[in-house]
Amino acid sequence: MNRAIQILIVFLFPLLLHAQENTTVIYLWQHGAPGFESRKIETEHAKDCWVKNIHSPSLTLYLPAKEKANGAAVIICPGGGHCELVFNSEGKDAADYFNSIGVTAFVLKYRLFREEGTPYTQEHTLQDGHRAVRLVRQQAAAWNIDTSRIGLTGFSAGGELAGWVAFNSAKENLVKPNSINQQKYSIDFLILVYPVPLAVPGSIQKDAPPLFMVAANDDECCSEPIVKLLQLYRNAKVKSEVHLYAQEKHAFNIGKRSVLKSINTWPQRMADWLSDNGYLNK
Repeated sequence: MNRAIQILIVFLFPLLLHAQENTTVIYLWQHGAPGFESRKIETEHAKDCWVKNIHSPSLTLYLPAKEKANGAAVIICPGGGHCELVFNSEGKDAADYFNSIGVTAFVLKYRLFREEGTPYTQEHTLQDGHRAVRLVRQQAAAWNIDTSRIGLTGFSAGGELAGWVAFNSAKENLVKPNSINQQKYSIDFLILVYPVPLAVPGSIQKDAPPLFMVAANDDECCSEPIVKLLQLYRNAKVKSEVHLYAQEKHAFNIGKRSVLKSINTWPQRMADWLSDNGYLNK
């Protein structure tokens, strides 16, 4: 990203935290999360592959190469059981893959309601998800994003959050009205990667976003949820595609570290689905 573009982004977006290399970090709330503004300055705890102690939720923007960018975008929710975020292998690695197929990616750091000593509830986590979708929609033009091709994806507990965000109407009872939370709310496509069971709603409405899902059949936690979701989508007659692999259990991430060829290449199945449904068209 050249200096002129960085200056332009800083000018346009008071929510901007910083820009480095091809990434930009953006606070969901300029002054901190509603009701917890005083905790905005607290430092995140990061070690190896995870991040904790998130008090100022944010989006990390990863831009594809200019010659590859096609106008599609996706918000990525890493997993971690709602007590940590597996930011690298279920956030950055996923963003890198989406960039390789021309998709602008945003990795969401959301508040963790199961972290030890947390002041947050599930409602605050859902609030972060809803806010992220609206923020990307409001500022889409600055990143050359087509607002008819903004998707959401999540891994494990992040898949659970993505399901909550996709299948629950956005509630803004925790925040004061402003231009972002009054932004039209919608998700154009949904990708769930071994989502945990609470991602499954009681029913699916006919306006639910088209869905792509992947899991391993020997995953005791998270193979059943995609089977249940598939049936709900079939009942609602909404587009869905499922890849249930024979083995690799849980947390195979973007497939880079697996010795199984089927798992190594699962992201290509997702790319094929995105292409077949027109999301990768420039």
